[in-house]
Amino acid sequence: MVRTSLLFALSLIVATALPAAEPANPYAATDRIFEEYALDAHIPGLVYGVVSDGKLVHVGTFGIQDLESKRPVNADTLFRIASMTKAFTALTVLKLRDDGRIRLDAPAETYVPEMRGWKYPTEDSPRILVRDLLSHVGGFVTDDTWGDRQTPMAEDDFTRLLREGVPFTRAPGTAYEYSNLGYALLGRIVTNVSKQNFAATITQTLLKPLGMDSSGFVAAAAPAERRALGYRWEDDAWKPEPLLGPGAFGAMGGLQTSANDYSKWLAYLLSAWPARDGADSGPVKRATVRELSEGLNFPTLRPRPARTGTAPAQQAITYAKGMIVAIDPELGFTMSHGGGYPGYGSHVMLMPNRGVAIFAMANRTYAGPSAPAWDAAVSLLKAGALPDERTRAVSTELAASYRAAIDIYKSGSIEHNPDALAMNFLLDRDAAAWARELKKLKAQVGDCDTSAPITATGGLAASFNWRCSHGRVRGGLLLAPTRPPKIQSLSLTPVQP
Repeated sequence: MVRTSLLFALSLIVATALPAAEPANPYAATDRIFEEYALDAHIPGLVYGVVSDGKLVHVGTFGIQDLESKRPVNADTLFRIASMTKAFTALTVLKLRDDGRIRLDAPAETYVPEMRGWKYPTEDSPRILVRDLLSHVGGFVTDDTWGDRQTPMAEDDFTRLLREGVPFTRAPGTAYEYSNLGYALLGRIVTNVSKQNFAATITQTLLKPLGMDSSGFVAAAAPAERRALGYRWEDDAWKPEPLLGPGAFGAMGGLQTSANDYSKWLAYLLSAWPARDGADSGPVKRATVRELSEGLNFPTLRPRPARTGTAPAQQAITYAKGMIVAIDPELGFTMSHGGGYPGYGSHVMLMPNRGVAIFAMANRTYAGPSAPAWDAAVSLLKAGALPDERTRAVSTELAASYRAAIDIYKSGSIEHNPDALAMNFLLDRDAAAWARELKKLKAQVGDCDTSAPITATGGLAASFNWRCSHGRVRGGLLLAPTRPPKIQSLSLTPVQP
């Protein structure tokens, strides 16, 4: 017994003397996810980043910029980001709308006269609206591989193509189908309305104000020592892809940027959430930025983009404006977009309600790093390294109504505070019925701790949970759109085992 006690005492001394363990690095797991992906996908070079709280909080780099110099990839390495360009084009169109120069519900031919003679697929086809182009419901066919190779098309050649008309795959406004041609048309609209090339307008509207000074639409103009050259994996070897220059299709996928520059764009987008009072410093209004998440009709389901290490999950998605909006069962509200291009592949996913974004850029044709980006998000979530979704502030009216709801439960009578009730409340269930229901509930769950806070789901709606002596109660509160707002609906439901 003495020996055992002595050993125990010594173990306590040693344990006390040891330094506290360092907190686990949540990015070690995400680094491994991207490192393994780059290896398995035969990617020469890759960079990924995590943006949170308005800054680039983590960056991971793997491999080389090019096979000749073998310069390692870093946060300033420039990659073509392909269709991740579309969000820049969409927000520029929305800014021109804000300025009164474009109407989203105007026919696109209002701004592109070459479209006026087009033959539509049916006699009852509506004219393509600017809004249709933003959300890929213009009736055009999917054109990923063809569209990518059109990036350097001369403006005169694009004018001839438009003047001759294009075939449709369906009537406009009847279904979603991804179209690079549609975003090239948006680029032409920006050019015609702003009286200068779309690339210059996007640069002046977004890139320069955000300090994205290394980003641009002319890849060859950037310093050669900073550029990631593009390759394709073919016959078990890397083969160089030709450099595609700037041209008429650049609005759909021509931007080149770095991790450091692109993180400024993501920090700016995320700063638009939540809606709030206070200075709106631009370069585009916060409310307009949030429109990038507003889709049209035609929602669908898809599996969460994933590779390994995450449970299968179905997402409800729709294409908004330069972004795919998905509701993920674990991650919540997300916005994302991929970029596939000869020599390059990229992906970005934002969680606006958490203030976090993850992006990746690679220099292999159609590298498609969507799976590791989403796996990284789930990895950070499970490690507790993602902020909780931001909760709304509880309004004064909600707080007062919650106190009234507590009084109702404690007193067992809906008539205890009649001034808190909207005119419909006792018409939907009379006072006697409420008294019986409250008595039954109290008998089932007992006394409840009503000090729990409420969670606002809107300015006039909230949920709450009470822990009681014999169970729990889940509650909901909904106020009427009157001044002052009063309780139109109150739910008190025992939690079933």
